[in-house]
Amino acid sequence: MTRALVAAALLVAVAGCRRDGPRELPSRPARPTSAPATATSAPATAASAPATAAAAPAPASRTAAVALPTQPGCPLSGQPWRFPAVPRLIALGDLHGDLSAARAALGLAGAVDDRDRWIGGALWVVQTGDILDRGDDEQAIVDWFERLEREADAAGGRFVWMLGNHEIMNAAGDLRYVTAAGLRDFDDVPGLALERVARAPAQVRARLAAFLPGGPYAKILAGQHYVTIVGDTVFVHGGIAPGQAAGLDVELLAARCWLDGEGAPPDALEDDEGPLWNRAFAREDVDCAALDRALGELGVARMVVGHTVQEHGVTSACDGKVWRIDVGMSAAYGGPRQVIELTASGVRVLGAAP
Repeated sequence: MTRALVAAALLVAVAGCRRDGPRELPSRPARPTSAPATATSAPATAASAPATAAAAPAPASRTAAVALPTQPGCPLSGQPWRFPAVPRLIALGDLHGDLSAARAALGLAGAVDDRDRWIGGALWVVQTGDILDRGDDEQAIVDWFERLEREADAAGGRFVWMLGNHEIMNAAGDLRYVTAAGLRDFDDVPGLALERVARAPAQVRARLAAFLPGGPYAKILAGQHYVTIVGDTVFVHGGIAPGQAAGLDVELLAARCWLDGEGAPPDALEDDEGPLWNRAFAREDVDCAALDRALGELGVARMVVGHTVQEHGVTSACDGKVWRIDVGMSAAYGGPRQVIELTASGVRVLGAAP
């Protein structure tokens, strides 16, 4: 459902998305990220919640065995979002501009060292979106994640960071959840087309120019998906309801094309019940029959979601068919540093409970 954004000191009117829930590039030198990581050496602890068995590991593939779509007028082509099972995968939830939380979570995974370099080898990591808003380290995280993509790939692993509703909100010009420091965080990005946002308040122009479709950081976001399947597990920021699996190839490309500067945002990005906003599987009263239908349409055994903070750490429901991994680990929420590990033995939680 499209909601026009009202022009205000920190909100520019553009065709875009909706409100957040109440609780809810050109290459340039990356900011230094060599400071010692926070809590990355914390011992892993297994969760006692039951988990269904993971699919038998298979060699990772860099390409999907399906025909990928194209969109007229868009220079981008479809890119794989469904991959075979891998021996070990770590998933982490919302980070909201907190670099120390990101370091701690990836340290728990054994993915990075205290110099923020990839040491995970063939490990796969999936981050389920919302790295923007509510914190001050957004540019540093995006730049670091872009580097980790390259380092993981070179080592035979993979680092996947996905789009959440807050990434889409920024691309739509909705800056309500940006901190004061975050408004200035992109002032140093070279080559910004500030003339595009000349009517906006001066303090928000650089950020808007960086993230509005076609801007340098919007083009980085255009390299990401909002749904990823690895083996028998689907990862998504909010949740995928029954009936939404069909057409994902086309919708994922349409979202990327819009971020790149071509076309309009697909309806899925603006839908309260769409993959970026849905909370149906993150609450206590989960409709397990609906979840089963959605999983069946996707051809997977479980769903991993972020978006909705779990105040007491990672939770699961429906006999381990859904895992909720937004633990509010950023400073904005003060939650625990937890991730989940998926292997052929099942799913377990790494990190201390609150």
